[in-house]
Amino acid sequence: IIASVIESIEGGKALSDALGEHPGVFDGVFVNLVKSGEDTGTLPDVLNNLVLSIKWQDELAAQTKKLIMYPAFMSVVVGAVVMFMMIYLVPKMAGFIRSSGQELPIQTKILMATSSFFVDYWYLVLIVPVIIVGSLILIVRHNSVARYRFDEIKLNIPYLGEIQRKIILSRFASVFAMMYQAGITILDSIKACENVVGNLAVRKALQRVSGLIGEGQNVTAAFQTAGLFPPLVIRMIKVGESTGELDKALRNVSYFYNRDVKESIDRVQSMIEPMMTVTVGVILGWIMLAVMGPMYDTITKLKF
Repeated sequence: IIASVIESIEGGKALSDALGEHPGVFDGVFVNLVKSGEDTGTLPDVLNNLVLSIKWQDELAAQTKKLIMYPAFMSVVVGAVVMFMMIYLVPKMAGFIRSSGQELPIQTKILMATSSFFVDYWYLVLIVPVIIVGSLILIVRHNSVARYRFDEIKLNIPYLGEIQRKIILSRFASVFAMMYQAGITILDSIKACENVVGNLAVRKALQRVSGLIGEGQNVTAAFQTAGLFPPLVIRMIKVGESTGELDKALRNVSYFYNRDVKESIDRVQSMIEPMMTVTVGVILGWIMLAVMGPMYDTITKLKF
């Protein structure tokens, strides 16, 4: 790709045009910023800002993976343990429990019925979740209404939704500031940000903002009317609009949210670990109580 870019430049094309031939590597925001840097003679500053932005996005991705990896790993472990106990361990115990001839408690009956379902329909237990998840992914990808609802729900999930909202707003503020500083108009900057927020609900809100600004409203009022942007963003946009330094105000928004995201991820991760431990303990405790309870009652009734 780099060789192709060099060839295009040697053929007389501008750097931005050469980069634009490879949208899979250089997205629209990257190309527009480079083009603006070429037009205004500030290409070194633009490229330096892009370096800082890419580093920040990489750190953010690492933080997000850190949040997801532990719950995902623990979920797999818990699922494997439950499958093993339901399919192998509980059926072996069930024969002994039934042979005791005593009245079984309700939790034991539920456990044995669940175990029988796992043994008889184990393929459904494995296949149905995959089919459900796959169907939901296809629906969300190919249905704009479903995608909008799904993205809206993601923003309202307790704790995790708030983190995702901050990540999106931090990315929006950072890209908006870069483009505005590079001399790109506010409407063009907002339009470019629609493709980088990664959430259809936020993208629709930005489209409403663009429409309101196009109709003559000032920037602050347009963002406030959209109804999806928190007070911090509104206040900083108002400060930037009144001082003529909108890019600096937006960089402050990005800084505050970036710092808050790291703190929130650490806080949520510290909550997830004990929650997962308690969940594993509850599941295993229920199984052990349902199995060992009747066995203990049987042993205590034996006469030696």
